[in-house]
Amino acid sequence: MATAPSSTITGIQAGAWPVPKSTTSRVVFCCWLAILAEGYDVGVLGAVLPALADYAPWQLTPLQLGGLGSYAVVGMLIGAMFIGTLSDLFGRRRMLFASMIIFTLTQLAAAVAPTPELFGLFRLIGGLGMGGIIPVAAALTIEYSAPAKRSFNYGLMYSGYSLGIVVSALSALAFLPTLGWRWVIGLGAVPIVILPLIAVLVPESIEYLMAKGRRERAAQLASKLGIAPFVPEDWASAAIADKKERPSWKSVLSTIFSRQYGIATVCFWISLFCGLLLVYGLNTWLPAIMKKAGYDLGSSLTFLVVFSLASAIGGLVIGGIADRYGKKLVLVLFYALGAAGIILLMFPGSLLVNYVFVAVAGIGSISTSLVLTGWVADYYPSHSRGTATGWALSFARIGAITGPMIGGLIASAQLPFQWNFIVFAGIGLLAALTVALIPKKV
Repeated sequence: MATAPSSTITGIQAGAWPVPKSTTSRVVFCCWLAILAEGYDVGVLGAVLPALADYAPWQLTPLQLGGLGSYAVVGMLIGAMFIGTLSDLFGRRRMLFASMIIFTLTQLAAAVAPTPELFGLFRLIGGLGMGGIIPVAAALTIEYSAPAKRSFNYGLMYSGYSLGIVVSALSALAFLPTLGWRWVIGLGAVPIVILPLIAVLVPESIEYLMAKGRRERAAQLASKLGIAPFVPEDWASAAIADKKERPSWKSVLSTIFSRQYGIATVCFWISLFCGLLLVYGLNTWLPAIMKKAGYDLGSSLTFLVVFSLASAIGGLVIGGIADRYGKKLVLVLFYALGAAGIILLMFPGSLLVNYVFVAVAGIGSISTSLVLTGWVADYYPSHSRGTATGWALSFARIGAITGPMIGGLIASAQLPFQWNFIVFAGIGLLAALTVALIPKKV
């Protein structure tokens, strides 16, 4: 889960938003498609995990299955850091293409991998692209959105992540029984065919062009996009003023860990760690857990569909409620509700009731963590906002790596499947507690 870097285009915010809605819509749509493809690749391992567990030639242990779920997340941690930086050097549009090429082609390679070691390697490399697509798509979405619509457009764009997981589960339902897990994973390479469409529709970042001193090219692009009036200084301020506002890395870090912000930093880090642990742990293990609970493979995969679809809608809903009633109260409430939904899955109930509990768990993990990420970016002063958000998300990725491993450890210890619900619910309550301890912003 990532938040775009903060941008303050003072001249534009003071006056009318000059970017046509059609331009905003096509940028958000293309970024949504890219995140949708990334969501498929993230969610597909959880969708095929029961089939991988039964795949006789590899004879994978539960702990090895958990490890396979973590390889892509390790790559995402690295990719978010390096590809995000490369987008400042070589352009966001190029890095958007590069990221999509990386994770789509490696999905195809993973689908035909002859050994689990090669499978894990391709998932690791693919994670570089998966992690890189997030900051680039988020930055483009924020830049081409009106200030009053940025949070909504960000949530709308990022709904593609959850919907991508839904598509992966639906693909497994449709093709896993007849074609096998390799075909389901191989479908992750299909989005490469939309790259020509993205090449036509996605413009380069005007802020990037201005920061590189390419004012004439920026003016030409603005004219092509129908941006009027185009005031170069307005667009340059976001890219250049931010750099002026950022002092040395030592002073930035001293702000994050200062007496004023230190407690909040620790609480944000722990709560985001817990949030991403839930997201990736449940995405990876939910079908397998529900299969152990007595559901057949088809219905267990449907749980993943419900989990992800509910979170896609929940992000927009929680964001609106948080803007109205306050972020802390809403986030504490929904993390606690998510924990309750997880623990209630322990108890036998009708299929419909369990779908409701799974939906609550999805909203209380993915949706809530998305809104929490936005709060991190808003909490800190502008000169340290990007660093504070980046460091928090980097630490949270450790939770994402840990999540798939927890299910494997529980299975390896031969504990009853109910322990999955107990452990994940406890993590959800810890997230709620640490959010509650975040001090009021001064």
